[in-house]
Amino acid sequence: MIELYTDGASSGNPGPGGYGAILRAGSHYKEIAEGFRKTTNNRMELMAVIKGLEALRKPNQHVTVYSDSKYVIDAVEKGWVHGWVRKGFAGKKNKDLWLRFLHTYKLHHVRFIWVKGHAGHPENERCDRLAVQASLDSANWGIDAVFEGGNS
Repeated sequence: MIELYTDGASSGNPGPGGYGAILRAGSHYKEIAEGFRKTTNNRMELMAVIKGLEALRKPNQHVTVYSDSKYVIDAVEKGWVHGWVRKGFAGKKNKDLWLRFLHTYKLHHVRFIWVKGHAGHPENERCDRLAVQASLDSANWGIDAVFEGGNS
């Protein structure tokens, strides 16, 4: 069983942002973070889940994702994202990331657990610190193609 803790942050919508993720499986522990010059909070929340799942080397892993993002959890758990796909994402944002998420999501057995943000959950708090730190690290910002073109 793999635990994936995630969080995203953005100063402005859009504005500088970042994500943080923690992967834990037994004694294995890995932190992942990246910042972007111009992005949104929802994109960073989703990117944290994507990057965590993409970091898994083998398919068919049992993964529990802990997130404080109702946007991400509800879209998956309530099946909204599948409706968005059927309708070609008409009127919906973040199509690029949702398609990327679905590609990786289908490789594993994933379940989501919502955690209240900023409520003292140790891993959620750590992910928040990673996301904020990455969002402030202008020397290493990536480019979010949706806002600035290029590759993210």
